[in-house]
Amino acid sequence: MEKALLVTVDLGKREGWTAEERSHELAELAASAGAKVTREEIVNRHGICPATFVGKGKVEELSGICKAGKINIVIFNSDLTATQQKNLEEALAVKTIDRTQLILDIFARRAHSNEGKIQVELAQLMYMLPRLTGKGIELSRLGGGIGTRGPGEQKLEVDRRKIRARMFKLTKDLKGLSKRRTMMRNNRERFSSLSIAIIGYTNAGKSTLLNSLTASKVIVEDRLFSTLDPTARKFILPNNQKVLFIDTVGFLDRLPHHLIEAFKATLEEVVEADLLLHVVDISHPKAYEEVAAVHRVLDELGVKGKSIITALNKIDKVQDKGLIDKALGDFNNTVAISALKREGFEELIKKVSHYIAKSVVRISLKLPVTDTKTLNIIHQNGFVGKTEYEDDFVNIEAELPAKVADLLKKILDI
Repeated sequence: MEKALLVTVDLGKREGWTAEERSHELAELAASAGAKVTREEIVNRHGICPATFVGKGKVEELSGICKAGKINIVIFNSDLTATQQKNLEEALAVKTIDRTQLILDIFARRAHSNEGKIQVELAQLMYMLPRLTGKGIELSRLGGGIGTRGPGEQKLEVDRRKIRARMFKLTKDLKGLSKRRTMMRNNRERFSSLSIAIIGYTNAGKSTLLNSLTASKVIVEDRLFSTLDPTARKFILPNNQKVLFIDTVGFLDRLPHHLIEAFKATLEEVVEADLLLHVVDISHPKAYEEVAAVHRVLDELGVKGKSIITALNKIDKVQDKGLIDKALGDFNNTVAISALKREGFEELIKKVSHYIAKSVVRISLKLPVTDTKTLNIIHQNGFVGKTEYEDDFVNIEAELPAKVADLLKKILDI
């Protein structure tokens, strides 16, 4: 386990997060990457030093801390330029990475699917490209540990041309996977359920909610980004309408642009969902700031005008119930729940049913009893209210998702 020194620079700007709170989140990220945080330093500055970010005097102080504490890695809570990173590593004589590299490393650990691994490598290369010439990181020195997983493990001297060629291939592979995902989604839209994307800040309890709702066994851990690849589970509403809950990757304040770009194929599940279920850790002291961070990512993804239900999760951890009442009034379409203890689920399902009902239509059809294909589509995707047989025909009344009903109209030419 690498011993880490964390450095958070406070420039005196009025932000939603204090320097101490940003340092705490960086510590959580470092722990998720497998580091042992031995010290956190908050540096107050009026401006950024172009050469070392924190200035010569502070660099000498950090160097002494590294030697005394036998530090293996220094992690800055801001993005460093290639020059700054190179100068810091030379002065501190230990590996130095920034927040983006740390997050990329965590994603590299969590990626299990082929698509996820491609997305992580592409994001890493997008980050590394401007740093792989004379001034920046040399891949030859990347030999293991935090910030070196993925392409760095190849220990290759890679120039810009080869990096771009690799990025071109990865982008092409992602487009192929994206087309396959789109085909699967179209098939789901034609012959399956309405989709509800579970979104939220990382570690808000999305996977716990999915497990509790659908009796699933998605991995749940008290760490950031425990879920990376999207997971879908079927659920039947009280009116027998079938829906699909989809757990998605957690969002983060100042989520690196490289990741949003690389993971757009996966995040299409959010864009294409019929309804968004936003899980908020209401017990977190920065719950409101986390909500704002999620909405910024949604804006970057181009998600506008989509219905959102806000689930205030972990109410069992809140001592002051007045905070819950305030949040219920501050946010729209809100319900208070505890995913772990299954509290508030009845009200949550009512809200989901209300919004899903807007996408459901009633149909009345007279079909030949031999038309088993159409009958199966109706039974598998909707709620059949009435069935009457008349000679070789069946009169059927049902509630179906509007898109499935439209498909049937095309198939039956009605």
